[in-house]
Amino acid sequence: MSNVYVLDHPLIQHKLTYIRKKETGTKDFRELVDEVATLMAFEITRDLPVEEVDIQTPVVDDAKAKVLSGKKVGLVPILRAGLGMVDGMVNMIPAAKIGHVGLYRDPETLKPVEYYVKMPSDISERELIVLDPMLATGGSAIEAIHSLKKRGAKQIRLMCLVAAPEGVRLMQEAHPDVDIYLAALDEKLDEKGYIVPGLGDAGDRLYGTK
Repeated sequence: MSNVYVLDHPLIQHKLTYIRKKETGTKDFRELVDEVATLMAFEITRDLPVEEVDIQTPVVDDAKAKVLSGKKVGLVPILRAGLGMVDGMVNMIPAAKIGHVGLYRDPETLKPVEYYVKMPSDISERELIVLDPMLATGGSAIEAIHSLKKRGAKQIRLMCLVAAPEGVRLMQEAHPDVDIYLAALDEKLDEKGYIVPGLGDAGDRLYGTK
């Protein structure tokens, strides 16, 4: 899986364990997802370009230092669970613009149907990071990325907490140009389409719904 990156930093793995635990309540679940998203932001932005600038410090007048070289970033949560990862990313990338993609599953075809898309006007110039806690069957993420490409997006990454191998394979087939960043690659999907061992329904656990 050449374009799949599992971020195995000890802090990410430690916090992911508590996200997975059945007894973790809504408040703690929400805070942990936020924290893991912040930690993953370090890894997913590791290759952002920097440039050298001249600055003054309290000690010298002509120090060389590095700043981001103007690469524009956009965050695109898939509604609704992806919203739980936005604040953690914005903590690290406060200048990022935020778009939204809303999808629901058609009860007859079981395929995702787009019901809402709102994007920054310059998405063709931005490095877009699509956010969704789970990559299960892959249907929603694949359709969301199709929507972005139709609107001119050229640089897209996908960031999830956990994924099933089945969803990863389908994503790679549909969008081989999209790198996938995960906190964990889990074992499989069960007969109901849930990731095993997974973390349950991320949207329900984030917002206290059933």
